[in-house]
Order: sequence, then structure tokens, then C-alpha cells
Amino acid sequence: MPEPRTVALVTLGCARNEVDSEELAGRLAADGWRLVEDAADADVAVVNTCGFVEAAKKDSVDALLEANDLKEHGRTQAVVAVGCMAERYGKELADALPEADGVLGFDDYADISDRLRTILGGGVHAPHTPRDRRKLLPISPAERQSSTVALPGHSQEGYPDGGILEAADGPTADLADLPAGVAPASGPRPPLRRRLDSGPVASVKLASGCDRRCTFCAIPSFRGSFISRRPSDVLGETRWLAGEGVREVMLVSENNTSYGKDLGDIRLLESLLPELAAVEGIERVRVSYLQPAELRPGLIDVLTSTPGVVPYFDLSFQHSAPGVLRAMRRFGDTERFLDLLAAIRAKAPQAGVRSNFIVGFPGESEDDLAELERFLGAARLDAIGVFGYSDEEGTEAAGFDGKLDEDVVAGRLARVSRLAEELTAQRAEERIGDTVQVLVEAVDEETGEITGRADHQAPETDGQVLMAAVAGLRTEPGDLVTAKVTGAQGVDLVAEPLGAAVGR
Repeated sequence: MPEPRTVALVTLGCARNEVDSEELAGRLAADGWRLVEDAADADVAVVNTCGFVEAAKKDSVDALLEANDLKEHGRTQAVVAVGCMAERYGKELADALPEADGVLGFDDYADISDRLRTILGGGVHAPHTPRDRRKLLPISPAERQSSTVALPGHSQEGYPDGGILEAADGPTADLADLPAGVAPASGPRPPLRRRLDSGPVASVKLASGCDRRCTFCAIPSFRGSFISRRPSDVLGETRWLAGEGVREVMLVSENNTSYGKDLGDIRLLESLLPELAAVEGIERVRVSYLQPAELRPGLIDVLTSTPGVVPYFDLSFQHSAPGVLRAMRRFGDTERFLDLLAAIRAKAPQAGVRSNFIVGFPGESEDDLAELERFLGAARLDAIGVFGYSDEEGTEAAGFDGKLDEDVVAGRLARVSRLAEELTAQRAEERIGDTVQVLVEAVDEETGEITGRADHQAPETDGQVLMAAVAGLRTEPGDLVTAKVTGAQGVDLVAEPLGAAVGR
């Protein structure tokens, strides 16, 4: 029997891309491919690219070129680009980067194994011609669920009947028919997904695409219009991840606050969250990517009062000066945003809040920038991402008048970034004396130092909790440790364990 072909997946960009890579890994493993971690050990390196902003595109190109170098010195025979950059540019990327042996769009994911075999065999798979994926789905959200458009991360082939779980007595069942911790007697098959790491945290895709039309954002054009996953698929995948040792799931999409609108219930997330939190083995459920304009009181209630759902608010503010926000085609202003934060903290005083902001948007004045700084000073955010505006092709803002010079944008970026660093460090210091639940992510073998995250800290973006080794306390990744915050180092917290770890 011939040795199976090997493949490595290199993932760039956001957590949504990580889910997509694990779906591709599941498809390839199901077709007999052997997954390896190091691209140098793979027959083919698949680079899941990011096409969000210029810096991310550069990182994607660099990763493709780095993988291409392996063809001269290692086992690697082919390098293939997938992901958002490949979808967005298609043939243009293939022409500009001949080092890539293939450029595959989302429509190729279902046939990824055949595509890679063709490329390894010396064949050519023509790169796709990019198209606006918003036009592939019906305008009416209610009509989208019957669509057959390729949706990365939505794979339903791992479930009977295209994603609807079968109850033991025969009829199909969805969320209402699947109580927490109860699977059908026949048992749902595992999702078409293969984990690419063994950490205690994993993302679950709640939806794809976006119906908002922010003037600076190109994502809807290559990710498409908003479409929710069925609750049964989300619940089934979470149960599978729990069986794989996952303790925390993070729900991801372009806009989680829109979840359910195409399923006939805009409040479906409020119903789904308690079900997810009740899955055996799952200790924390985290929701990311919330739109302030759509954050309703009922959802705030569920996010702040449901055991197992962390009070964490990843709010996409983008700015706070009303004129800039209207030019971005977005909602709000400083006072409305502060009122929203006050409403959240009235229910959960220690809730975690993070946001991203764009400075240097066309027409942004010094007064607008000062208004943003006023908001940041009052908001007490735990984590702040700041980006300097740059034109994204295909966006409305790219054609706006009032563009600022690059050096002005760079200066404002540096100025607000410094302020953000100071403010988030101050916010971390405010947490000194708090008692926190820390999910252990790593334990240093030599020093015993424990690294983990509290409820208000999302993976990779919001800082960590550092705990020195304690005699008699044995922990491993996935354990929960109750600790008292004793110090802060920037956005990171220093803490002392208060009791024994809670294991898996």
C-alpha cells in the first residue's frame, strides 16, 4: 500500500480562518491524507491566507514565499493558497505570485482533496475569477438557509440528514428537542473537522458573512451576506469539541448579534447560549464580534447572568465622533457608547470589554480625534486595537474626498496607540484585588509558572494571567484555578492561586 500523501495547513488571520483550516483538515483526513505540523514534512503546504488589511495580505504573501522555499530543500512539492486573500483576488493573485502552485477559492473546499492531488500530479487547477459573494445569496435573509453556496466552516456533512440531528424516536430534532447533555440515541457523527492543536480552547463558527455596509470594509464582498448555522450544528460541534478535551468555546462570525435573523428568530442566541454552557465538559462559552447597534437588552442579560457564559463584550465601536461614524455608515457616538457600557457594567461590574478603532479616516478632524480620545479615557476598556486607515479596493471609502496624508495617519495611529496602551494598563491595575477564574493554558516545565486567562481575556488578544508555581498545586492545560490578582504588567495580570485546580 502506498504511503499516504502528507499535508500541512498554515493558518493566518482570525479565529474564523482557524475554524476553516480545521474543516479543511477534516476533509483531507477523511480522504486519507496524513496531517503534519511542519510544512517542511509535507508533500503540499496549504496556506490559509488573510485578505483583511494590507499588513495581513503582506503576511500571507510572505508565508506563501516561505513555504515555496521549502520546495528546494525539503519534502514539499507544492504550495497552495486558500482563504480570504485567495478568494478575494483569485487569478490576480495567481498571476502576481507564480510561486503558488494553486490558488483555490471557497467553492473548491468541498473538493480540496481532488484539487491537491491534481496539483501534486502536475496538473493545473485554474484559479477562480473573483465575484461579489453577496450576490450568491438571496436578498431576503429568510430565504438563505436553502442555498447551496459554499460556506467555509459550515460543513454539515458530519451530521445525518445534512445537519439536522435525528432523535432516537425517528423525527428530526433541533435545539428545542435536544436538552443539555442529551444526544440522540443513534448519536450524531463527528463534524467534518480535525483539530490542529490540543489546547483547551477552540472556536466554533456561529455564522458567516455580513449584511452591514460599512464604507471601509471589503469583507462582505468576499465572505458574502450573513447566514446563520443551524443551532443543532453549533451544539453538536460543541459537544464533539468537549469530547476532544476543549474546555472553552469561542463563538465567532463577522457579526454574532445578527445570529438567527435568517432562521426566523433574532433572539436565537439568547436561547442557544444556555444550551452551549450546559454541555458536559465545557466550562466557558465566549461570544466575540458584537455590533453595538444590535446589542439588545435581552442579550446583555444572558451574557451577564448565564452560568458558564463569560461576561465578555467584544464591541466593534470603530470610532466615537458622530461625523466619522456616519461617514463609516455606522451607529452611535461617545455618549451612547458610554451609556451602553454603563448598562453592561450595571449587570456585571467586572465584565471584560474590548474594541477596535480606525484613526485617520477620510475627513477626520483634530476635533474628531479628540472626541475619540475622550471616549477612550472614559470607557475603561480592557483591550484596544488601533488601526490607521488605508484604502481598501472595492470599498466606498476608497473613493471619498478628504483623504489625510500618510504621515498624518501614521502620527495619529502612534498617538492613539500610546494612549490605548496607557489606558489598558490602568484598567488592568483596577483589577488588582479581584478574584478570577483562570483557565490554564500552559505550565512551564522548569519553573512551574502557570499561564492562563481570566473570564475577561479572550485568546491571543487580551492579555494573560501569570501565576508563580505553588507548592502542592499541580495543574495542566485545561484546568481551572481560582486566583487573586496581586499585580499587573501592562494588560497582563499577576495572580496567586487560592485553592486546588479543577481538572477535566
